[in-house]
Amino acid sequence: MGLTVQESPVLGSEEVIMETEVKSKEAEPLGEDAEKGDTETTSHTDAENATTQDSSISNGDDADDDDKREMVDLKIIWNKNKYDLKIPVDNTGAKLKESIHSLTGLPPAMQKVMYKGLLPEDKTLREIKITNGAKIMVVGSTINDVLAVNTPKEVIQQEVKAEENKKEPLCRQKQHRKVLDKGKPDDIMTAVKGTKERLPTVPLSGMFNKSGGKVRLTFKLEQDQLWIGTKERTEKVPMGSIKNVVSEPIEGHEDYHMMAFQLGPTEASQYWVYWVPAQFVDAIKDTVLGKWQYF
Repeated sequence: MGLTVQESPVLGSEEVIMETEVKSKEAEPLGEDAEKGDTETTSHTDAENATTQDSSISNGDDADDDDKREMVDLKIIWNKNKYDLKIPVDNTGAKLKESIHSLTGLPPAMQKVMYKGLLPEDKTLREIKITNGAKIMVVGSTINDVLAVNTPKEVIQQEVKAEENKKEPLCRQKQHRKVLDKGKPDDIMTAVKGTKERLPTVPLSGMFNKSGGKVRLTFKLEQDQLWIGTKERTEKVPMGSIKNVVSEPIEGHEDYHMMAFQLGPTEASQYWVYWVPAQFVDAIKDTVLGKWQYF
């Protein structure tokens, strides 16, 4: 027991030392934990900063997207057709022409774009103050339209014929009915439907003119003249001055035609002759206009 008492201070001292060491050793993990805690805190802070930066960048992108999404709805009108076009309001007039090309096939170089005057190519739609629903007028011809100008004469004449066929027959028009309603003249020459004959050596007579008076046609080939004779006078017309000759069968009397000689630059100068025998119609046209003409 005594030894125990005497050694006890030493043991106690040793115990104290041991306890101190244990505490020291126990404190070390606390220090590591603290460092870990600091590291985690720093990591969280860095993460938060990164998130803030990312958020700032993201907001910037959204702002750009908002600008890109600012569009304007336009109504493009070209060649009697209407097209709907949605385009960024900050696009230039040149960009607008490219969009019109995609819609219509009309090349930008051949476009004349109108909005309160000729639309400038170097300004944006915003600068021009174009708003939603604005109507943009476009004038211009496609390559095919330009090439069509060189269509052979025969094709054009066929198209003219087709267009004339769509119109109301001449013999039904009021201005001609008042003459045709008088009926066929008693002394008219005999007509033969469905045949073609050369011009007779005598004048074509017994026909009516627009005023309902009698008229005769004499073809002076040696003088290259057409003599149009009435009771009052005879007009000698050079065949080269006659611009056109048109004719149409008379309904109900298809063996006779009504015929017009265009003596001036417009149709207002047409001289009408009624009840022309059908067998002479082609010969009259060939003689007056020349066989190279097709009507």
